[in-house]
Amino acid sequence: MASAAEQLAGNLNMGAFAKATELKKRIWFTLGALIIYRLGTFIPVPGIDASVLGQIVGENQGGILGMFDMFTGGALGRMTIFALNIMPYISASIIIQLLSTALPSMEALKKEGESGRKKLNQYTRYLTVLIAVVQAYGFAMGLSSLRTHAGLSAVISPGPTFLVSYIVMLVTGTLFLMWLGEQITSRGIGNGISLIIFSGIVANLPHALGSLFELGRTGALSPAFVAVFLVLALLVIAFIVFMEQAQRRVVIQYPKRQVGNRIYGGDSTHMPLKVNTAGVIPPIFASSVLLVPATLSGFMHNSTGVLGRIGQWLSQGQPLYMAFYALMIIFFSYFYAAVTFNPEETAENLRKQGGFVPGIRPGVNTARYFDRILSRLTTLGAGYMVLVCLLPQFLINKYNVPFYFGGTSLIIIVSVTIDTVTQVQSHLVAHQYQGLIRKQRGRTGARAKARRK
Repeated sequence: MASAAEQLAGNLNMGAFAKATELKKRIWFTLGALIIYRLGTFIPVPGIDASVLGQIVGENQGGILGMFDMFTGGALGRMTIFALNIMPYISASIIIQLLSTALPSMEALKKEGESGRKKLNQYTRYLTVLIAVVQAYGFAMGLSSLRTHAGLSAVISPGPTFLVSYIVMLVTGTLFLMWLGEQITSRGIGNGISLIIFSGIVANLPHALGSLFELGRTGALSPAFVAVFLVLALLVIAFIVFMEQAQRRVVIQYPKRQVGNRIYGGDSTHMPLKVNTAGVIPPIFASSVLLVPATLSGFMHNSTGVLGRIGQWLSQGQPLYMAFYALMIIFFSYFYAAVTFNPEETAENLRKQGGFVPGIRPGVNTARYFDRILSRLTTLGAGYMVLVCLLPQFLINKYNVPFYFGGTSLIIIVSVTIDTVTQVQSHLVAHQYQGLIRKQRGRTGARAKARRK
């Protein structure tokens, strides 16, 4: 039987949305923030020849530059102030979360509640600045060394002046996006960082579709292959939606309690455990981590000897790169599942509330039961993400279709869409509950006035 919240969510309509003024303000704020982000992706960094850079990115579209350009919403291909996008912040978040599980002092901060969370966020910001400086320096040096097939350089006047100005502008752009993402999370409809990445990918989808149809028109790809590829993309999207919505419902039973002459409890509910507990985090984190060695491999592309071989092995689409990518997805799936769901803490809270899983003893046995279910679900979820992220890579490498149709981009689009719709529904449900409370208070007040009369 559906809960009261599920029944209320099922009755939501456009009338309820029209009355939710707070939700509309949050949506307009989110749209305004994303428009500002998109405008920033067109503000160029001085000292870069845009036409030459476009040639370089085009020649490396299937490689790491094409992948990074996808996450930045085309900002890298235009070399704008948002060229680094939000990736340094994501890398910093990964490092801080890993340290919070490895170092006792960081773990203690994590358990301090709101104050500890603020300190960890501050450490994440400081680390973001450091990573952004290092990546901006690496990009500046890489741009100075990269050449087109014709031998042209994207940097007009290489030197210390260009290096300093380039680093300052890219780091400032990253910090602004970090602040903008936090504002969307607190004052918008949530998921600020994910929405920024999502908007960058979606903004370039029309261009990717146009490129695909152009390949079919010119004969580079057969029309039959284009049709089959689009149908396959729709099937992959449907599969992602199914897996993102799939969950294991653990039955929770609450015993009856007698207080005075009344009997309370005796209800049966369920605890939903998603198959993909980590959501969109593993592919984003894996891509962010692999950007570092992959960027270095791109800069070593013209090297000879050992460096040249390493650069080739770590290039986009190579077996070693795909193996590392799959391992990173699996690692972050288990890691983030362990961070977001603590079986011992959940079992203890359930025991304190008097609830239990039928057939399982409360306490340690319940924690082991939750851990066993979570491990199996995470294995299934990690396998699904590896399959979706790697299978399109073979099509991209073999047939040179646009990178935006890769599994990583599709997972991000579908997952963020589902999370955003869920956030909107939560705000609508909260608005309706508040309306019901106000109506109940009004009726109570009217009855009280009638009694006085």
